[in-house]
Amino acid sequence: MGIRRRMALVAVTVAATPLVLGGCTAERKPAARPAERVAPAPELTVAPADLSRDVPLSAEVVPLVTGGKITAVRLVDETGALVSAEPREDRSAWVPTAALRPRHTYTAMVTATADSGRTTTRTTTFTTAAASTKPQVTSTLSIADKRTYGTAMPVTIGFEPPIAREARADVQRRLFVTTNPPQPGVWSWVDDGSQVYYRARDLWRPGTTISVRAGLAGLPIGGSHIGDADRTATSRIGRQVALDIDNATKQMRVLRDGKLIRTIPVSLGKRGTPTSSGKMVIMEKHQQTTFDTRGEPNGGYVVDVADAQRLTWGGEFIHGAPWSVSDQGHRNVSHGCTNISPANADWLMGVTQVGDLVTVTGTEVRLQPGNGWTAWNTSWAQFIKGSALPVPTDLRAAPPARAVADGAPTPGPSAAGG
Repeated sequence: MGIRRRMALVAVTVAATPLVLGGCTAERKPAARPAERVAPAPELTVAPADLSRDVPLSAEVVPLVTGGKITAVRLVDETGALVSAEPREDRSAWVPTAALRPRHTYTAMVTATADSGRTTTRTTTFTTAAASTKPQVTSTLSIADKRTYGTAMPVTIGFEPPIAREARADVQRRLFVTTNPPQPGVWSWVDDGSQVYYRARDLWRPGTTISVRAGLAGLPIGGSHIGDADRTATSRIGRQVALDIDNATKQMRVLRDGKLIRTIPVSLGKRGTPTSSGKMVIMEKHQQTTFDTRGEPNGGYVVDVADAQRLTWGGEFIHGAPWSVSDQGHRNVSHGCTNISPANADWLMGVTQVGDLVTVTGTEVRLQPGNGWTAWNTSWAQFIKGSALPVPTDLRAAPPARAVADGAPTPGPSAAGG
């Protein structure tokens, strides 16, 4: 009985063992793998929006991308002809190199690419506005094409009527300057909005090439006006020439590449019509011209002069004055101009260039901002305050000490010239 029971127990135990072993060797289903993540394509929108109408002739292609960068922009007109456009420095927009034509249709195709290589392309088609009937702001560009200028030549754009303060940022965004070798600069507005200047922290290097575009054609300005034209010029900076005129000594020092090459006796403006003190730039050169001051304060005369070089809009020139040779170097007798002898005036005309720096010191009045090309008649820190757009951090530092001669006066009222 006991043996039979023990055998039964053994049988149960043996019978149960395969069940346990079978459980250890049963085939299992593989664990599910996590789904592979697919890198997202860039998100891209483009302005002008698709099917936009009455788009300004100054329109730019403005892409907004998230998760990638712009890798291609193509702009064509309704015939499929390619329209040249260049990116802004920060690639925030692509600017057509000439104003768009009124009542024409354009298509922009923009591609953005992510780091993964995935791309997104957007196409937008828009139609420009008809030629505007709004009054135009007349612009003038100081630099002409294929000329040579002095090292103090500011890029100057004049406006008539002047640009209101609230419209200046939009205008400034359409002003472009490139220099070779690179010498980054800043635009600065004359307070009344009649002029805007562009200069670097230091004087231009001799041999520099400057290319300018004022892309204002069709630009809405202040809601009531539009820009008149696209104006472009590429010119070169020549040798460095500077004129230093000291009222205390009644002498003009002429320096070329920093070296004194001649000292010239001068007669400046008499007490009732003083010459302005300040940093000016030669604006025009005339072998012969006529001063007609009839109807002007302290004027009333007409006189022909030779070898005249303009310094201010108010009529201050350096010119030959045979009638005051005996006074030159001794006393001031002019109506605000810098009188020099005919021989010296003729010689000086062969030395100077439009854009040369002229510094006058020690007279009774100081140069008024905007009375001529007065971009250098202020410190760099003050100059950049005139920008209607933020100034890059790397351009906020003061220029080297050698940038401009010391002693720039505080701007003040100008004098009548003659």
